[in-house]
Amino acid sequence: MQDLPESLAADHAFAAPMREALALAEHSIGLSEPNPRVGCVIVAADGSVIGRGQTQEAGGAHAEIMALRDAASRGTSVRGATVIVTLEPCSHHGRTPPCADALVTAGVGRVVMAMRDPNPLVAGQGAARLAAAGIEVVAGPYADAARELNIGFVSRMERGRPWLRLKIAASLDGRTALDNGTSQWITGEAARSDGHAWRKRAGAVLTGVGTVLEDDPRLDVRLVRSALQPMRVVVDSRLQTPASARIVQPPGKVLVYTAVGDAERSSALEARGVEVALVPSAAGKVDLAAMLADLGGRGINELHAEAGEKLNASLLREGLVDELLVYVAPQLLGRGRGLAALGPFERLEQAFRFRFHDVTQVGCDLRLRLRPE
Repeated sequence: MQDLPESLAADHAFAAPMREALALAEHSIGLSEPNPRVGCVIVAADGSVIGRGQTQEAGGAHAEIMALRDAASRGTSVRGATVIVTLEPCSHHGRTPPCADALVTAGVGRVVMAMRDPNPLVAGQGAARLAAAGIEVVAGPYADAARELNIGFVSRMERGRPWLRLKIAASLDGRTALDNGTSQWITGEAARSDGHAWRKRAGAVLTGVGTVLEDDPRLDVRLVRSALQPMRVVVDSRLQTPASARIVQPPGKVLVYTAVGDAERSSALEARGVEVALVPSAAGKVDLAAMLADLGGRGINELHAEAGEKLNASLLREGLVDELLVYVAPQLLGRGRGLAALGPFERLEQAFRFRFHDVTQVGCDLRLRLRPE
């Protein structure tokens, strides 16, 4: 198998079809969970595209199968063609047969994959199966972009837990609400819609019971179209979530993590279709690390947190935050509630440090994406 350095990707003949495959993979956001988002383009010897596809819903066809079907619908043979795919073709029989076998049967001549599959059930075996059949395999073009698109899937495969993205809307002086709790709306309409697009990326949206009791949010995806609704998850150590709360209403599944076994309160929530999971820590709170491991076991790739300053601080202190998604509004609110209830620190060295991953203006606000140093 040939590894193509990332530095050559932009100038390589595979660049344009791989960019198209990545664009196709983006259409699987909000559709393919818990499977990775994959796009596939089949290119004939003359450079023309003869098949396109992206991963469908769980249990549905993978990107390679969709592209093969597309080529068949055109009456075009793929024998000897080049398959451009954003992730290594699978080699195991899950809900669907192995894509590697389908490509071998189809008689393609070459497979160019952006990145290897981190799933231990694949992990190079798909590429090996293709190579054993005499198919040339190239890996590496746009690997970074493919990884970013599936950063949650990679996290779950490699760490056993989802990628946790903490979303915050704040003023220039770092206030997420006034002293009286008023926070709607600090940011503009464009930023709110953009926030829903990030919710759509997630397999689950996380909040704390304090936010449920004070704001009574729905935390579903409404402002952008999505084939699936993410699971809604509440951290509720004392099991205070009301059975009448909007977050427990349809659509979608709701999961409440608690540290106490209260049969009456559990029954009231379960009667509304809510699952209650007991994961206590030694301190009598919800064990947040155990919660993330449990969510990983449930197939959650990306966890999108929208919580208050107390839960935000707990997630940060325990080193569970992989990315900050901060919308900064061009206004000053003065005294009010902060991003996270941290400190007070006595030395600058105690600060939580991040690096900017992306800075983009969204409407009248700034969207900052930051990752721990």
